[in-house]
Amino acid sequence: MDALRPLWDAERPGLHSHAERGNDLFDNGLKFRCPLFKEAPYVKSLLALLSLVALPVLAAEPTLYGRYEYIALPEIGGEVLKAKMDTGALTASLSAKDIETFTRDGDEWVRFRLATKGASNKVYEHKVARISKIKTRSEEDDDDKEAIEPTKRPVVDLELCLGNVKRTVEVNLTDRSSFNYPLLIGAKALREFGAAVNPARRFTADKPDC
Repeated sequence: MDALRPLWDAERPGLHSHAERGNDLFDNGLKFRCPLFKEAPYVKSLLALLSLVALPVLAAEPTLYGRYEYIALPEIGGEVLKAKMDTGALTASLSAKDIETFTRDGDEWVRFRLATKGASNKVYEHKVARISKIKTRSEEDDDDKEAIEPTKRPVVDLELCLGNVKRTVEVNLTDRSSFNYPLLIGAKALREFGAAVNPARRFTADKPDC
């Protein structure tokens, strides 16, 4: 290309000088109209300005829910349970009993029954996503309580329906029959739903419709 450049310039005199002059005029025009461009190359400044404009669009507002909400479990007989929205817990937790893990086709599965008021005696089976170690408290209150040794719980991926929004979230299985709410929604599930919690409100969402 270097060898051809003198011939090209000879055939099209002033081509490069016109292009360079156009670039200079464009640069100077931007710098004249916006003081921001005086301190840095206009390209970097323009990209920075565009990124600032795009931020409000990218940051979606969370949906506000109460401390307690109704949530449906489409994969567990369509059961609708009262759930506690707990930002202090990490994973969601479902009240279950007769929990038994087994192997099927080389994968780990779990069978269980719901440990909820009025639940049928139906046995459910679900593939295990992982086994978690949970540090529990002697009571479910947010106050500091005596710590209990970590327990291992099977974790499954379950579809949950909150209002008209359905998400698949990790849920660990444990007997919560001694608690008031058979379903606990932790921070991971709250993020999946794009949810924020107002502890002064309860049951703000419509009944599950997924």
